[in-house]
Amino acid sequence: MNILFQNEHFCVIDKPANTLSVPGRMGDKDNRPVVGLLLQKQLGMQVFPVHRLDFEVSGVLMFALSSRAHQVANNWFERKQVQKIYRAITEITEGPLPEVGQKFTWKGKVLRGKKRAYMSPAGKHSETLAEVTSVEKNLISWHLEPVTGRSHQLRFDLSRHGFPILGDTLYGSQKTHGRDGIALRAITLIVPDQAKEFGLPNKIKAEQTF
Repeated sequence: MNILFQNEHFCVIDKPANTLSVPGRMGDKDNRPVVGLLLQKQLGMQVFPVHRLDFEVSGVLMFALSSRAHQVANNWFERKQVQKIYRAITEITEGPLPEVGQKFTWKGKVLRGKKRAYMSPAGKHSETLAEVTSVEKNLISWHLEPVTGRSHQLRFDLSRHGFPILGDTLYGSQKTHGRDGIALRAITLIVPDQAKEFGLPNKIKAEQTF
């Protein structure tokens, strides 16, 4: 595992695409690589996941290295004190091309089905902040900040507004990414000031390239 930060309390890695964050429901019957288990083997100690990234998504992923750090970090995420920033590259399937610097706030009520998310009156509140950072032909680069943490939130929000992520065939992409996974990457994790007690820097970043 490519370790971005490590001390006695936390370990933050750059998760590769096409890996599970934690073991799936099928357990040992699922032969896909699990970064949590690989990290445990690499460090020679137990690690505790505090959040997850989709199988297809790469980027910044944090693990606690003690039960106390795990409890505190879980509390940060539950109270929405952690800010996550993503980069995405999408195509456009409908409507005019957006302009560089154009910002969007996407809200809705979202449910997760067996495979994908969908809008539903019975769904949970979802909110995403999105900004266009570049437009080249029919490819658009995005700066994304999920306000809520719904499953498949960014993938679904981009797709439902006509901007499927490259390689994300589940949400309508017609173009390949050309690399593992999809063109969605967690590039920055911003933790609250209380994290200084555990020696965590305020911002932990990964390379923006996929």
